[in-house]
Amino acid sequence: MRRVATLLTTSQFFPRSLKRWQGSPKGSGNDLHRGTMNVTPQISYRNFDAIPGLRERIEQEVSKLEKYYDRIVACRVMMEVPHRSRGEGNTFHTRIRVTVPGRELVVSRHPNGNQALEDPFVAVRDAFAAMRRRLEDHARRVRNQVKTHEPPPHGVVSRLFPQDGYGFIETSDGREVYFHENSVLNGDFDRIEVGTQVRFAEDVGLEGPQASSVRLVGKQHVTE
Repeated sequence: MRRVATLLTTSQFFPRSLKRWQGSPKGSGNDLHRGTMNVTPQISYRNFDAIPGLRERIEQEVSKLEKYYDRIVACRVMMEVPHRSRGEGNTFHTRIRVTVPGRELVVSRHPNGNQALEDPFVAVRDAFAAMRRRLEDHARRVRNQVKTHEPPPHGVVSRLFPQDGYGFIETSDGREVYFHENSVLNGDFDRIEVGTQVRFAEDVGLEGPQASSVRLVGKQHVTE
């Protein structure tokens, strides 16, 4: 059964590449600055020791994710060094699981011969860059779904000029929007009175906002 965390000391497991990346976080200045995180990531290592500065880098990347999408519920990061054949370098497999309301997003970055992933900080950077793209796509889909399910604007006919074939709708935020009889659906212009509740789509005409696809909802009862 595989053990998590310490199997060998860092210097024993990475004799050739240790010096190259062990000091890379140091002297990187802002790279180690921790942003404020709402989510504390669960971080695990397999087949290698914890590396100085690596946890801080992961926490920094999680903080960046929250700036892209502020509804992250949980984040789990697993890094491991896969079993290798003789003569192969030490490369890192990084797996990130981010939980958001209603779904879980997963990014898994395998070395596949990529020598750049011999540096654990590069492996973390690339994996989180892929997760940011996943979050951006998810946020875009959520926005489109919300927009699709939003009901059309609601208003009340405030002024009506039936002989001239137009009128005005008072919107829920107190504005007046012009509408023409041709924009009333189902030929219902003759049924409209002042106080009739309607739903409509708002467009921008030559003289300002105007309503299209006006649909009758009912008549508002006004207390004298």
